[in-house]
Amino acid sequence: MAQIVISEFMDAEVVASAFAGRDLLFDDTLVDRPGELLAALSDAEALLVRNRTRVDAALLASAPRLKVVGRLGVGLDNIDLEACRARGVAVCPATGANDLAVAEYVIAMALVLLRGAYLASHAVQQGAWPRMKLIGRESAGKRLGLVGYGAIARLTARLAAGLGFEICAFDSLLAAGDAAWAGAARIATLDELLAACDVVSLHVPLTPQTRGMFDAPALARMKRGAILINAARGGVVDEHALAQALREGHLGGAALDVFDVEPLTVEAGARFADTPNLILTPHIAGVSDESNLRVSEVTAQNVLRHLS
Repeated sequence: MAQIVISEFMDAEVVASAFAGRDLLFDDTLVDRPGELLAALSDAEALLVRNRTRVDAALLASAPRLKVVGRLGVGLDNIDLEACRARGVAVCPATGANDLAVAEYVIAMALVLLRGAYLASHAVQQGAWPRMKLIGRESAGKRLGLVGYGAIARLTARLAAGLGFEICAFDSLLAAGDAAWAGAARIATLDELLAACDVVSLHVPLTPQTRGMFDAPALARMKRGAILINAARGGVVDEHALAQALREGHLGGAALDVFDVEPLTVEAGARFADTPNLILTPHIAGVSDESNLRVSEVTAQNVLRHLS
């Protein structure tokens, strides 16, 4: 059986070079066959995953020799950290490797949704000419609110400032005197940020405290016409409430890259039917050609360091 198991996609050239000579099972569809995945882990010392493989007690029980879990990304809500800690299994996220990809995604979605015109291709192709309906907004002078002010949010702030955004941020875990605040106006409460900002981008993990954080009352407290971007974690936003806020015209637009159910099913996706000014993407914000290479390299080195 394999010493190293990779259950989701990873740069193939990095896999070939980093793990040359190792007993390896690399199958990016293994995550969809949980029984086979558990069987494959009987002798594994390393497991490399993205966000869909659930590293829980059942998986750990099937992997008695497991030493390290390499996370091809940074979110850890699919990994039972306490169970790994109890078993002495190291968990290594690819910290920093996809920051730029996520930050650029947030900026791109903000610009697209503020301007609005970029969503008109079908209407124009059909012979419509809706110029007056598509006079949108510029970024200069708009307030970008960042909920959570970690590394990705701070990089987003730096890029956005170059486009003329005024940067505001809220982070209940970051001390008021922390030097990180130099890149943003610190907002004391989340409600103050929601009321003041034209674009709100989420940068928080999924925890019991953040689940459902953006529910109907929170969305109602957002500035009328504001844009919401979630490239952090599904479950932070109440998807039904968001669709309703867009249909009613309270919000001016939204972009979701993450969902409560992933992959988004036809049934779960039905809640977004006939929702205007909404962009949905398949958990791809942090995955570019360049970031996939960086994430793969960082994760491979993290795993090899623990195996040696």
